[in-house]
Amino acid sequence: MPSSPSALASHPEDLHPSLWRASQLARHHARTLDTGYAALSAELPGGGWPVGALIDLLVQQAGVGEMRLLAPALGATGGIGGIGNKRPIALVQPPHVPNGPGLDYIGVPLSRLMLVKAAKTVDALWAAEQILRAGSCGALLFWGQHVQTSSLRRLHLAAQSSDTLFVMIRPLAAAKDASPALLRLALRSCGDGLSVDIVKRRGPLRTEPLSLPLQPTPVLFSRHARTARRPLAPVAARGLQAEVAA
Repeated sequence: MPSSPSALASHPEDLHPSLWRASQLARHHARTLDTGYAALSAELPGGGWPVGALIDLLVQQAGVGEMRLLAPALGATGGIGGIGNKRPIALVQPPHVPNGPGLDYIGVPLSRLMLVKAAKTVDALWAAEQILRAGSCGALLFWGQHVQTSSLRRLHLAAQSSDTLFVMIRPLAAAKDASPALLRLALRSCGDGLSVDIVKRRGPLRTEPLSLPLQPTPVLFSRHARTARRPLAPVAARGLQAEVAA
């Protein structure tokens, strides 16, 4: 450990791993997943998506490209914790029916997906918390509209006990609300990809958006999407005990 105050100021992480200088990206986050986009990974503490923490993706509209953005990381979640490559990916309250061929095209096969639909937001929140506490899924994506900060904090705490990639996908308007998320990105469609604004990160402010090209794909979410040969099995939110305890 540095012995002088000036040395501590230059290397605050030596005083405590959760400290960082405001002019630099935080170095401490033991678990990250590469985003698959070099320009984005270079702007994130630890060089990727934080695992075991809340990530906020604030979207112009559902289906703007969030699945394609997350696809490289979703493909890598199976190996986290040495559990193999078959850990499921939970989709909680997706906006429309997920399209099997489209998801398979980006490397997210239906065999790994678990769809959770609930009539009430409180039930969806309960289901997401149980999934996180069980740690049975490699990733959890939750499309939410109006979620209270207290509920976000509860989910963030549950995520910290897991090695799950946990992403809340919410409207752009939620950017003005407080959030315990370690990382918050605002996504807008832009040409053949996404314009990404970094709303919050453990590091300096970035005023200019990132422009990320996305690979064109078949539709991923649609009101009239055709399912693949092996359709998703909807899971009732209050009936998840057996699923998450497995």
